[in-house]
Amino acid sequence: MSALYLYPRWLRVWHWINALLFLVLMYTGASMHFGGGGRLMPFDLAVTVHNTAGILLTLGWIGFVVGNLRTENGRHYRIQGAGFVDRLIVQGRYYAQGIFRNEPHPFHVSAGMKFNTLQQLSYLGVMFGLMPLLIISGWSFLFSVALPETLLGLPSVWLVAMAHLAIAYLLVLFLLVHIYIITTGETLTTNLRAMITGWHREDAPGSDPREEAKS
Repeated sequence: MSALYLYPRWLRVWHWINALLFLVLMYTGASMHFGGGGRLMPFDLAVTVHNTAGILLTLGWIGFVVGNLRTENGRHYRIQGAGFVDRLIVQGRYYAQGIFRNEPHPFHVSAGMKFNTLQQLSYLGVMFGLMPLLIISGWSFLFSVALPETLLGLPSVWLVAMAHLAIAYLLVLFLLVHIYIITTGETLTTNLRAMITGWHREDAPGSDPREEAKS
């Protein structure tokens, strides 16, 4: 059994707060989209809660970026160019076929790299692509009175709202895939426990019994 400390406290705190805020945003977003009623939140209250959660999500995202710039955790998101395509193909094939044939995982977590290439790409795309777009469109919607009447020949408020909604749907899709990937560790709960305790543990014959990353 090997144990690697890969998830520092600040990252775990951010992760779970971010997850909670995302669920609140999904619920309040649906409440606003469908006008409240039933099990949904009343529209006016949903607007207030949604805006508050959006502001907190923005602050959290800034904290995530600063945290990765100021600690060694950021190295896990740096993609190595050598063998990139081969690693991508191997990892994609494993998720598409190998995992259903009980084949050994082609990537092994280490202190130097805790994400496989496909995870790196998805996290980079979400945290540095979709999240900034979600935040920008959200703030634009919040201060829509400052928007021009039209953008690209279309009503600007409608355009921003549709962009915000489309990005939100993509992030919900990512969340579903993320939850599924969590279950693909050595056991169903290996990855979940790592994000709770900070320690990634797995049987790894030949590896050091206990190694602690510096981050």
